[in-house]
Amino acid sequence: MAQYVDGFVLVVPRNRLDDYRRLVEAAAEIWKEHGALDYREYLGDDLMLEGTRSFTDVVDADDGEVIVFGWVEFESRDARDLANRKVAADPRMAELVRSSDSGFDAGRMAYGGFQLLVGCS
Repeated sequence: MAQYVDGFVLVVPRNRLDDYRRLVEAAAEIWKEHGALDYREYLGDDLMLEGTRSFTDVVDADDGEVIVFGWVEFESRDARDLANRKVAADPRMAELVRSSDSGFDAGRMAYGGFQLLVGCS
């Protein structure tokens, strides 16, 4: 069972979603090769709940953009740190980012690493 996750929310231009999907499918495999237990990304569908701040507000999304919520699971923070170092040094990742035209803007992404609080399987 995963004991640590990196979580994130970001926006992708709606008209570049297929390009983004191709980028992420390749990146997910690289993360898993370097130690991630699982890699998931989901498209926003029901994002408003009265009385709460929405993901749309957090990333300042507009009508032409899709909200993506995802996480990467790891055995521990140490395993996450090692995997992230390996991914950052992997030349395939650099090439993916360089060649991608997905519209991904890391400056508009919210990200964090999280320890397990409750796990119910």
